[in-house]
Amino acid sequence: MSSTTTLQKEGNPTGNPGDGQPSDGLKAGLKNRHLSMIAIGGVIGAGLFVGSGGGIAKAGPAILISYALVGAMVVFVMRMLGEMAAASPNSGSFSAYADRALGRWAGFSIGWLYWFFWVVVLAVEATAGAAILESWIPAVPQWAWALIVMAVLTVTNLGSVASYGEFEFWFAGIKVVAIGAFVIVGMLAVFGLLPGSDNPGSGFAHLTDAGGFFPNGYGAVLTGVLMVVFSFMGSEIVTLAAGESENPRKAVTRATNSVIWRIGVFYLGSIFIVLTLLPWNDKSITEKGSYVAALDSIGIAHAGTIMEVIVLTAVLSCLNSGLYTASRMAFSLGERGDAPKAFAKVNKNGVPVAAILGSTVFGFVAVYFNYAFKDTVFNFLLNSSGAIALFVWLVICFTQLKMRGILVREAPEKLTVKMWLFPWLTWATAALIMFVIGYMFVDDANREVVTLSTLVAGLVVLVGVVLDFRRKRALQG
Repeated sequence: MSSTTTLQKEGNPTGNPGDGQPSDGLKAGLKNRHLSMIAIGGVIGAGLFVGSGGGIAKAGPAILISYALVGAMVVFVMRMLGEMAAASPNSGSFSAYADRALGRWAGFSIGWLYWFFWVVVLAVEATAGAAILESWIPAVPQWAWALIVMAVLTVTNLGSVASYGEFEFWFAGIKVVAIGAFVIVGMLAVFGLLPGSDNPGSGFAHLTDAGGFFPNGYGAVLTGVLMVVFSFMGSEIVTLAAGESENPRKAVTRATNSVIWRIGVFYLGSIFIVLTLLPWNDKSITEKGSYVAALDSIGIAHAGTIMEVIVLTAVLSCLNSGLYTASRMAFSLGERGDAPKAFAKVNKNGVPVAAILGSTVFGFVAVYFNYAFKDTVFNFLLNSSGAIALFVWLVICFTQLKMRGILVREAPEKLTVKMWLFPWLTWATAALIMFVIGYMFVDDANREVVTLSTLVAGLVVLVGVVLDFRRKRALQG
């Protein structure tokens, strides 16, 4: 496919991607406020609230460096993706760009892998949310709660893209307000300025008073990287959603430019507060969770219940976005002939019903596996999808290297967002991602995950290459 065709195909028929209705049948039902909150909430997953305690226990205060390294990697990847998405908004995002820049096999492979990642996440998050709901209302069994939350959010997504956006606006809003309040209240308590606080307010002393800033050695920073990297997955969702917004180009540009402060405040800021309120080796951090332990140290009443509400909101947000993301990727694959044609059809509201239902069905099956075959089938699904986030980011790097040349030749005026220090920073980011993947192979806790993920990715790539070869042979014949 020529680069001219590439640029004309994306966006609307007028040749002005970023303005007006999408040309693929989807409707521009997302408002600017929806996209803004999706962009902000996309980097705040349940993993931040639930998994940060383990990272702190492994690396101590140096976990801040781990978060900073992964945060920088995500910022760079989002800048690359923003460059391509602002030039040519597309519901398939990086999969569609890889299709055009690297070949049909690449778009096919990364698209299906990404879909697989999110439908497995649906089961994980549905189970996590069900566990919280069962603790509140034990009369309803956990498996029933999992089915209920899955069914409710499926109906929401089937309604219209605006209903998805509205739900996500409020889910993300609760997360943002909660973390913002935590940072402000925590900072006041750190310096002893919060009236009635039970925390002594030690300033920054806890960053070094329990074995120094690197209590477990410099190598613990890398261990921390592996523990926190997956909590950042989801930042790229806004580039898929932008294709159904009122002004995709503006939405993508704004989201890309704001990713630095979003990661800085919500990740680094909140973890910094935890580490300054409590010594890193305080047992309550791992026993209660980092945020609950921090709130308890201040004297906030019912901290555990408050955090359960916030975590449930984060879980529902992840479920809502996961179903949306999986369905739009399936829609894009269907539109390109890499998935059943039914996935590319939309109803009168511009909703890809078959793509949503297809993703939901697999999600329901995965939920069943989580209860019936947790240690076998579901464990395989979980491990074989675990490293896909890194594969996606790596493909984005290589795609952007190629797409920049296409855009410069064919439509330089569309380069409204540019990757910094191109191509050196792109190559450096790709090298860092490959280093993290390589380190996973030698890390006992992550070896099985990266090995199974690589095997599954290799199988999908092989299928993509074979299908691509057969298509070319058919065209030549």
